[in-house]
Amino acid sequence: MSNAYLTYAGKRLGQAVIVILLAYIFTFVVVSILPGDPITSVLRNPQNGFSEQEIAEIIAAQGLDQPVLVQLWHSLSAFLTGDLGMSMRSNRPVATLIAEVLPSTLILASSGLAVALFLAFTVAYGTQVVPKKYGQGLLRAFPSLFLSTPNFVIGLFLIHLFGFQLRLFRVIEPDSFWATFFAAITIGIPFSAQIAEVLIANLDHEAEQDYATVARSRGIAPRRLFATHLLKPAALPVVTVIALTVGELLGNSLITETVFGRTGIGSLVQRSVSTQDLPVLQAIVSLGAVIFVLVNLIADLLYPLLDPRVKIVVGRKHRQAAADEASFGLEAGAKP
Repeated sequence: MSNAYLTYAGKRLGQAVIVILLAYIFTFVVVSILPGDPITSVLRNPQNGFSEQEIAEIIAAQGLDQPVLVQLWHSLSAFLTGDLGMSMRSNRPVATLIAEVLPSTLILASSGLAVALFLAFTVAYGTQVVPKKYGQGLLRAFPSLFLSTPNFVIGLFLIHLFGFQLRLFRVIEPDSFWATFFAAITIGIPFSAQIAEVLIANLDHEAEQDYATVARSRGIAPRRLFATHLLKPAALPVVTVIALTVGELLGNSLITETVFGRTGIGSLVQRSVSTQDLPVLQAIVSLGAVIFVLVNLIADLLYPLLDPRVKIVVGRKHRQAAADEASFGLEAGAKP
């Protein structure tokens, strides 16, 4: 690795740390000024049976009797050491609560991403090898159709068709293989639209280049042209698209969990919002920010390594990745 790349990577890593810290501070401030008193709504709820002495002990343990700036400092210091605090509702460590449900959400999100990539590349492949008279225009319309259909509508349709009508899976077993498979399809269909749009646009761009024209003049079949010449340069911007839309992927996962009745981060968020369990909400939002920033950081660091056309331009005040021939792909990747 060159010194320019190492300098660029160090800068991007420093920026990522700053963004994570600012996201945590912003989330803490927003949660702190939300209307409603979590102490009154949770601790002083008669159904919980806390005495005034117990309430005072919980308030002191949570540090809620301290000024806001002091609370922020203690909360941020604990966050940096991996301590996410205690749940005000269950009196259990927040890290334990998240660890219990996070694997289910990660399995669903990763499965949805795999489905999205499969659908996007399949549709993009069809737009390059299927003749226009045999439905190429219909294939090009699929991304718009996928993008305009809400994922909860897709989920309800799949549950009705494959759960109740065909009985391929039982609704009361949301973690079974087939239930997870159709939940992944629910996430993957809308997400694939954004990837497919960028991929198709870049494939069309690459197909017009001189090297593609020369390859076609030598009698290379469309399938071979797609696999050996067009796919790699056209697929690189997909890395950028996935990084930019990872937040949407996680958000759709939370909605899909609710539709399919899965126990994951979505159900934990729902319970925490209804009970105003602020430590849990703070931790989940911060965790989402960390995942989003890390995925984008990885994409930024990988792109110069994957595409030799991208050069690291070392400036006095900042670093940026740029490439003349790859600029079209980057712009198309930001289009959705």
